[in-house]
Amino acid sequence: MNNLVVTENVGKAYPLPKGMLRVFEGLDFVLERGDLVAVMGASGVGKTTFLNLLGALDRPTEGTILLDGEDILSKGEREKARLRNEKIGFVFQFYHLLPEFTALENVFLPLLIRGLERRDAAGRALAILKEVFLEDKAHQKPSLLSGGEQQRVAVARALVNDPQLLLADEPTGNLDWKTGEAIMGLIQDLHVRRGLSSIVVTHNEKIAAFCRKVYIMEAGRLKRI
Repeated sequence: MNNLVVTENVGKAYPLPKGMLRVFEGLDFVLERGDLVAVMGASGVGKTTFLNLLGALDRPTEGTILLDGEDILSKGEREKARLRNEKIGFVFQFYHLLPEFTALENVFLPLLIRGLERRDAAGRALAILKEVFLEDKAHQKPSLLSGGEQQRVAVARALVNDPQLLLADEPTGNLDWKTGEAIMGLIQDLHVRRGLSSIVVTHNEKIAAFCRKVYIMEAGRLKRI
């Protein structure tokens, strides 16, 4: 099967004091294996909500979401947590690193959750920190790292479990252009070398240009451009 992610007739609405706020409805989308896709659109249009649904962090109001042929909506919370840990890597705009831990510890935490011994987890984490050119900062805490370095730690953490799917929500949005360009170039390189399927949400056309396919989200629909 060549499709890693398939959504069919997906909708999402939130209850309001009077009525419902509908973010989107009837949304169909396919992510082929190996694709690097950008999703653009105005602020508040539902891009982050879309990623959260694909990453099993939220549930749609209706529709079906398949990841690697599995219906993620049919799974309980424990199974969805396993799915996220084993098959999905997340990168966020604001890094979400734990300040009390070193870069190395932040990266190997997902491996400890998966059940690896600390020594093995540390070895794998150090190897991927080398891939993002941060081996020399492995034992520093986030407060001593620049924004770009913190985001590289976040990328390493997202990929340490060898996921199939990478979901990046405005990964350069908190960085200056030069640093953001370097981060996106790194994501592009890792995407190819690790055989990932990736979706990047961005408002920046220059960042979207790194991707093979670009979609615009508007009026509750995804349109390829």
